[in-house]
Amino acid sequence: MIEAESPEGQDSPPKAAPPVHPVRALDASYRALAAAVAPMEDEDSWQPTACTGWAVRDLLFHCLMDCQRGLVALHTPTPGPVDRDAVTYWSDWRPGNEGAANGRRWARVSAGMFLHFHQLRGLYLETAAATLNAATATDPGLLVSTQGHTLTAGDLMRTLTVEATVHHLDLTASLPQAPRPSSPGLACVRTTLDGLLGRPLPLDWSDEHYARAATGRLPLTDTEKRALGPDAASFPLFG
Repeated sequence: MIEAESPEGQDSPPKAAPPVHPVRALDASYRALAAAVAPMEDEDSWQPTACTGWAVRDLLFHCLMDCQRGLVALHTPTPGPVDRDAVTYWSDWRPGNEGAANGRRWARVSAGMFLHFHQLRGLYLETAAATLNAATATDPGLLVSTQGHTLTAGDLMRTLTVEATVHHLDLTASLPQAPRPSSPGLACVRTTLDGLLGRPLPLDWSDEHYARAATGRLPLTDTEKRALGPDAASFPLFG
């Protein structure tokens, strides 16, 4: 099981920093999420999240499935060729499609099968730890397969980091005292969003605000739309 560590929050726009190694970024994001999940009780599990229609337990089940997918992918080497990287992977994940709606229903039904929340919480923490162990033992340059695509293991780890970090924000939307996402995880999200946008964000947003606004969790204001210009039509960048 992951040893939960409480990360420091980040409220102001970050300074430019070199990219974090994919294993270290994944480790930081998973440990931060574990720090938020580990103390949760049954009452917390019924709180709403920033994902429409999902309570905490529904979203945690989704995160569990993402850890499981990562664990399988890290043990599924493929000869290639590569057809996705850490940025283009997200081009398939646009909000409002039928697959997303079906996934929301499946997560709600499946999460509801856990009679006691601690069972789901424990399974998530164990699976996340196993995924981290697999990532640590995997060459980031290895080609792996997931979601019908081929990418390097390092880029897979970056996508898992983005998923965990964005959903960390979602999961704690109604739990303001919960630990915040890690700085390396948020930096990875920013790099990915800038890649999808095609340029560094021209607005003075914090990492957390950028993550929420660029994934449809927060609507753009008129001022923000004017500042983004034609790029505003691209929002949300993924969801």
